[in-house]
Amino acid sequence: MKHRRYSQGAELTQNGVSFRTWATDKKSVSVVLLNAEKQLVRELPLNPEPGGYYSVQDPQATAGMLYQYRLDGQLLPDPASRFQPFGVHGPSQIVDNSAFVWTDQGWTPPPLTELVIYELHIGTFTDRGSFRSIAQHFDHLLRLGVNTIELMPIADFPGNRNWGYDGVQLYAPCRAYGNPDDLRFLINEAHRAGLAVILDVVYNHLGPDGNYLGQYSKDYFNSKHNTPWGLAFNFDGSNSAAVRSFFVENPIYWREEFHFDGFRLDATQAIPDDSKEHVIQEITEEVQTRGGLVICEDPRNERVIVLPRSSGGYGCDAVWADDFHHVVRTLMTGEDEGYLGYFEGTPQQLLTTLREGWLFTGQLQKDGIPRGTKGFDIEPEHFVVCISNHDQVGNRAFGDRLHSIVSPESYRAASALCLLVPYTPMLFMGQEWACSSPFCYFTDHEPVLGGNIARGRRKEFEQFSAFRDPEKRAKIPDPQAEQTFLRSKLNWNEITAGQHQKVLRLYQDFIRFRQAKLRDRRRGVWQVELVADQTMALRYSPPGNDEVLILVQLNPVKTTLDLDIPILQPAQGRRWKFSLSSNEPEYGGEQPGFCDPKKEAFSLIQPETIVFLAHA
Repeated sequence: MKHRRYSQGAELTQNGVSFRTWATDKKSVSVVLLNAEKQLVRELPLNPEPGGYYSVQDPQATAGMLYQYRLDGQLLPDPASRFQPFGVHGPSQIVDNSAFVWTDQGWTPPPLTELVIYELHIGTFTDRGSFRSIAQHFDHLLRLGVNTIELMPIADFPGNRNWGYDGVQLYAPCRAYGNPDDLRFLINEAHRAGLAVILDVVYNHLGPDGNYLGQYSKDYFNSKHNTPWGLAFNFDGSNSAAVRSFFVENPIYWREEFHFDGFRLDATQAIPDDSKEHVIQEITEEVQTRGGLVICEDPRNERVIVLPRSSGGYGCDAVWADDFHHVVRTLMTGEDEGYLGYFEGTPQQLLTTLREGWLFTGQLQKDGIPRGTKGFDIEPEHFVVCISNHDQVGNRAFGDRLHSIVSPESYRAASALCLLVPYTPMLFMGQEWACSSPFCYFTDHEPVLGGNIARGRRKEFEQFSAFRDPEKRAKIPDPQAEQTFLRSKLNWNEITAGQHQKVLRLYQDFIRFRQAKLRDRRRGVWQVELVADQTMALRYSPPGNDEVLILVQLNPVKTTLDLDIPILQPAQGRRWKFSLSSNEPEYGGEQPGFCDPKKEAFSLIQPETIVFLAHA
């Protein structure tokens, strides 16, 4: 490890290039150097080190050269490759991590309490689908009001298009999007514009094609643990030290060499680890030590994830709280199949979710299994909520977006609610203008594997009533078809057209209101009550500032609310003055609700989120 930053990979040093990898039960390990035409230049044996590592220093190797490792005669890419210019099965490339000139030395990311996150997929966010092309839309994101971009996974994957969750080269930015310096350009420009960048990373499994870890060592996996994708990684078994280093160093690498501001850890419920210190906690400590943040995706509603380490938690900064999405969707659509079948979609469930941060806090679910822990004492910035994300759109049969299945009034009301709750809001690309493009599930695997995935995808929907007919299932888009991918690209011409422009204006105004008027969202500053069968009241009472009253109903119902309801009563000498409504004409609405001072009552007719400010 002398003169090296990370335990594995090819690293430029003052004396050439240091090659180091980890392998077990091998008779010989060597590195094969190739030129740009993939022709053999030389082959060097690697020297064994304690702990199963092999290394060699090559004084003649330079950046740009290609290489492979030969393990007992088998040529393989480096599992810690920094770039795979010919795909995940091809040779790896030596990368100079110091050539890029950074200009973000004075950059400071926004604090957790101020995050407004925007999730995007590199390949479908723009026509070009490249790292560099993202920057051309920074002005849009800034006008929208978001301050943090979350990139779906970019670790290199087989083929030229993928969601990213089939990644197999965890250290290599996907060559379909550009080279490593193109990624550095994206982040440097984001920081210049005032945008933080979070990377979605997958440490629970690798994709089904191009995963060579098992050829290096069977000890990368632990047969005692299983995940939905097969054996779990070996974070707690014998010979696991090198495996932990490989994964713990990965976000450090992205942070130090690419300046990512933080990470979203995919499906942490599928990262089993019986060690004294869970690998998630170790990763979080290392990232936070370097000034970054960690957000987990975990459906268990486990408070241990975000509890401080001093209180026995992992100390992660935040966790996805998908109960909010599920309750809002089922309340508006009545959907009750698949995982949405665990949610009744009642206003009472929405009330509980708004109070706690998530719905399930230990109750038995319909399958008799308890789920969740208390959230009422966890500050709201630690919960990330949304009405749309890549899963909730892309895992639908046709990738249809929420605005295409609910009324415009309901969509506007739900959008506004998500932006005004005390929790950390997240948007999924395109939802801010109710884009016309779906976001489908797409892959680009070799034909046999791809065909199996396409058939398996359609079979998954057999359990849903709408797809029990084989003819209907046959209409589900083929994830392997290029057209499925192309249809998922955003159409940026829409943002200035008709109703799209009006929805966009709603998002801009409500985000601006959040940032200007709802800066204090601590527990105890706000309260929420059900004030009618379908109507919620959320009231912010920050010390020393004007109070804010938000009324929400997501379904069409005529509602009259008397001001004698305690949560609706203005403070003495104050009155409620209209501020915003999701049904204002400039957002595409027709008849916003209102407060009638003569009758001392509020009136709402349509699905709506309406905001009032206290005035003297």
